[in-house]
Amino acid sequence: MIHLTVDERALLAEDGETILQVATRNHIEIPTLCYLKDVHKTGACRLCVVEVEGSKTLVASCIAPATEGMVVRTSTQRVRKARKVLYELMLSDHPADCLHCERNQSCEFQRAGEIVNVRSARFEGRRSRALVDDTSPSVVRDTSKCILCRRCVTVCNEVQGVGALNAQHRGFTTEIGPGGDLLLGSAVCAFCGQCTTVCPVDALHEADSTAAVWKALADPDKVVVVQTAPAVRAALGEEFGLPPGTIVTGRMAESLRRLGFDYVFDTNFTADLTILEEGYELLGRITSLFRSKGAVSDERLAKLGLPAHLPAPVLPMVTSCSPGWIKYAEHFHAPLLDHLSTCKSPHMMLGALTKSWFAERTGIDPKKMFVVSVMPCTAKKFEITRPEMENGGVRNVDAVLTTRELGRMVREAGLGFPTLPEGRFDNPMGQSTGAADVFGVTGGVMEAALRTVYEVVTGRPLPFDRLHVAPIQGFERIKTAAFTLSEVKPEWDFLEGVEVGVAVTSGLAGARVLMDQIAEGKSPYLFIEVMGCPGGCISGGGQPRLTTDEIRQKRLEAIYREDEGKPIRKSHENPDILKLYSEFLGQPDGHRSHELLHTTYTERRRN
Repeated sequence: MIHLTVDERALLAEDGETILQVATRNHIEIPTLCYLKDVHKTGACRLCVVEVEGSKTLVASCIAPATEGMVVRTSTQRVRKARKVLYELMLSDHPADCLHCERNQSCEFQRAGEIVNVRSARFEGRRSRALVDDTSPSVVRDTSKCILCRRCVTVCNEVQGVGALNAQHRGFTTEIGPGGDLLLGSAVCAFCGQCTTVCPVDALHEADSTAAVWKALADPDKVVVVQTAPAVRAALGEEFGLPPGTIVTGRMAESLRRLGFDYVFDTNFTADLTILEEGYELLGRITSLFRSKGAVSDERLAKLGLPAHLPAPVLPMVTSCSPGWIKYAEHFHAPLLDHLSTCKSPHMMLGALTKSWFAERTGIDPKKMFVVSVMPCTAKKFEITRPEMENGGVRNVDAVLTTRELGRMVREAGLGFPTLPEGRFDNPMGQSTGAADVFGVTGGVMEAALRTVYEVVTGRPLPFDRLHVAPIQGFERIKTAAFTLSEVKPEWDFLEGVEVGVAVTSGLAGARVLMDQIAEGKSPYLFIEVMGCPGGCISGGGQPRLTTDEIRQKRLEAIYREDEGKPIRKSHENPDILKLYSEFLGQPDGHRSHELLHTTYTERRRN
């Protein structure tokens, strides 16, 4: 342990800890702006400066390591004066329109001004270029508000491995954006929105869809349908001051009904459907491999519940429900797109079913329907614009609201969210299993799929404690598991003794590692789950800010509580899903399913 003194207090530090870490752990508040725990520390803004005895200059506490015998003072007159001047210089190049800003009262720059006690701007002069880049359907970039903290650069390059954002030009003309002065809409960007979750100001935020939704709700000729993703119910409460990890499923459904939506559905319903479609697609690919070796006859396919036309035996199969991951793969791994499942994401499936199956049942003209998805994700705003995401010339989904946007709409409507009663989803797309809930966390899609695929092949529940595949849970970048199929059903005897290796990653940097293994022919897996955001959808680009590891953990625990509290926890046991197949779709991965619920991908440029 290292002995040091901070503000006349004798403290201990572990080797490698910074002054800021020691101070924070001991409840000594030092203002910060560019620093972000576990993500970014460069000392760029210098707002965290402190006096260190023996040092001629003030020291940035976020990057200065604690050393033996160090004497630190965090609030001397010299320190306070320096912080004020540093803040005022940043303020001189920042718009003073807080009342018009989306981040008003939730802005870290605004809060820092309160802490250093700056009430007005003393300095005036030339301003940086003001550009509002709204060319992306997912993320808006406003250079006039950027404070050059470079948090977004770190998360885009080091956490996600995309590299869409970097510091361009030099000196006063420095600007954060894509290279070559490209706009976001034409850059190699996954639209994951992780940059919007770490931006301390409003320089990066999701493209607003609230106006379009309010307009649809006010149109008497439209039937407005809404659906909510699994991860939203574990985070929406934070927008209203509830503790992280508070499940607000019922209050969320009630708030949507009071906003005026005609039907309130649950994306969890089609998360269960996705498992059936994706699970049978995986079984089809594996069976196709054995069929090519003569181990499976054409006559056996019907007994297996598989369509006569099997997919190509391209393995490992990789999940496809994360649109940020899909766009990343289209840019960086185009030769491997055949490895991706052809399933649309769950909310696109629900949109397709709403405007086909549900429209037929209710006699509503699909063209009068306006489907809104409430998602933890900014990339889904891009996903709904893809030409592949429509059927019969009608878009599957018309608008996407992030969790943050729904929070704003509920506040605007004055609904008093914490006091709302428990509401319910509408049938027939409101019932789901625990397997659908775990879609919201990294490893959840894999776990849900294994619950179904294993039981289809063996007739027994997945042999893990409480159905949880512990090795693929948690926030490590890449997690793996393996088990051997044994005592399979007679019709699946060709799979007896097959080793099933699976891998899970969240965040696009991990996806690159797993895809490179496939490209090199060295992948030991049959099935891979990729989520575009670190930790999965619970920390998606549209979730409440700031998402720390502690908050991720609480949201994760909430999702698993929701799963374990469900009376049905396997997707293939959802009675409404089984009814959907018997009345409308036919069989999983069959002809009608492919028309409505499956898609194709597009190779995109890499630079």
